[in-house]
Amino acid sequence: MHSEQHKVILIDDDPAVREALGLTLRHAGLDVEDYDSAEAYLECCNPQRHGCLVLDLNMPGMSGLELQQTLVQRDIRIPIIFLSAHGDIPTSVKAVKAGAVDFLPKPFRGRDLLARVEEALEKGRVLRRKAEEIARVLQRFERLTPREREVMASVVTGLSSKEVARELRLSHRTVEIHRARIMEKMEAASVAELVGLALVCGILELPVGMP
Repeated sequence: MHSEQHKVILIDDDPAVREALGLTLRHAGLDVEDYDSAEAYLECCNPQRHGCLVLDLNMPGMSGLELQQTLVQRDIRIPIIFLSAHGDIPTSVKAVKAGAVDFLPKPFRGRDLLARVEEALEKGRVLRRKAEEIARVLQRFERLTPREREVMASVVTGLSSKEVARELRLSHRTVEIHRARIMEKMEAASVAELVGLALVCGILELPVGMP
């Protein structure tokens, strides 16, 4: 049985194209699910399904680009490889800028498709790992009390415990206790690491001009 992370979802209105591409992908050991339209895919789209989309850019009804935009609006993050005619290059570039992994101009070689699919699947794995790590950090943050969050917000700006105590009108000892608990609950080994976690939690923003 193939892993869900190797699921390739093929969407193209041309049955001959779906059959040919599906054969190529299955021969490479990939689990393929195909649809003849974007609408058909959306009817049974599973946000938790791992893998990638191989998507025709121009289809009757909802176009590939419109499907991409719909998935973004629904916060469904899945790597997309667009299949496009040569005249669709500007639209394809727009799709890539909107988050697509790549686009393949028709006609293309099977090995080129497989290479793009492998890249997309790896990108999907990386995105899932990042999402899982963010979820774990947010769970830790939820364990903080309102006062601990307040102290954390001050600490990550670079204030010393004494300065935090003055700002929040607390005793230095109380701030030290809160600070120790924050480091423990957030599983941070240093203030620098706590700063990184604060960025993930949204209680600290990068200075303007920084990536």
